[in-house]
Amino acid sequence: MTPVIIIIVAVIAASIIGYALYVANQKKHTGDLKGRFGPEYDHTIAASDGRKQAEQDLAARQKRVEKLDIRPLGETQRQDYIERWRVIQARFVDDPLASVRDADHLVGDTMTARGYPMATWDQRAADVSVDHPQVVENYRAGHEISQTMEAGQATTEQLRQAMVHYRTLFEDLLAPELVGAAI
Repeated sequence: MTPVIIIIVAVIAASIIGYALYVANQKKHTGDLKGRFGPEYDHTIAASDGRKQAEQDLAARQKRVEKLDIRPLGETQRQDYIERWRVIQARFVDDPLASVRDADHLVGDTMTARGYPMATWDQRAADVSVDHPQVVENYRAGHEISQTMEAGQATTEQLRQAMVHYRTLFEDLLAPELVGAAI
């Protein structure tokens, strides 16, 4: 073999190996994000213009939340929030609209106490999705029903569902062992 052919074969082989490493790295990155975000990965893919954009968004969320001071609630504060939830839930039968409104506010208060910034609603959902990807969809569903309620179009069953959605996220926010955990 001539030296030129050897160089060409070496360049082609190096290109193939480089491409294979690139593909393997991309698959690992995708797998890591799917493992970290669970159902939120699929939600973000569906809401974006493609996998690459969605994965960039998820990675950016993760970096943003890593810079925040997310912390567990103290036991006294945690018990106070639990009691507030109990009162809101008990009042649902007599005043479902106020209960859903108060549940929404309590979830927001809990997020603030944990260290999540209260910017726009979309930013709150994105931030909480990093540490609570399994239940952030409940937050979205509860919020959507709350908006329907504010427009005067929610049924009592929808309001009940909003309470269930809010409770799911609320309970997850209170769980001290989940602070900063990748689920």
